[in-house]
Amino acid sequence: MKGFSYPYNPEIHAAARGTGLNVSPKAAREVCKALKGMELEKAKSYLERVMDMDQAVPFKRHDGKVGHRRGKGISSGRYPVKTAAAILKVIESAGNNGEAIHIDIENWRIIHIATSRGRSFEARFPRARGRATPKMRESANVEVVLEEMK
Repeated sequence: MKGFSYPYNPEIHAAARGTGLNVSPKAAREVCKALKGMELEKAKSYLERVMDMDQAVPFKRHDGKVGHRRGKGISSGRYPVKTAAAILKVIESAGNNGEAIHIDIENWRIIHIATSRGRSFEARFPRARGRATPKMRESANVEVVLEEMK
């Protein structure tokens, strides 16, 4: 399909995209790395546990000054609650798109999930004496492709 970085077939795959999400692109990259290859229901429960701060997301690349977390395979990690909520919405949207093409959703897995930097937009940072300084905020784009497991 046009615009996706993964060449998918709309007859057997389900896809969704979130553009301009108000989340950190670095945190989005780490969450997407943790979700790739997971089954759909496991990915949803994983993100809900991250939002409840029960399970940390391992930070492999952007791990400067990130503390250790308990859990198997985690040397450093965080709980990106805002990012997990935004990516959960995109994954649920992909699942709903899969239901729309009448494919059984219980045995789906994430075959492709990617993120990229979105548009930067200007925000105001309050300073002393009633002034404000402009500050650039970042956003992220996320795309998800699901496939039925065989």
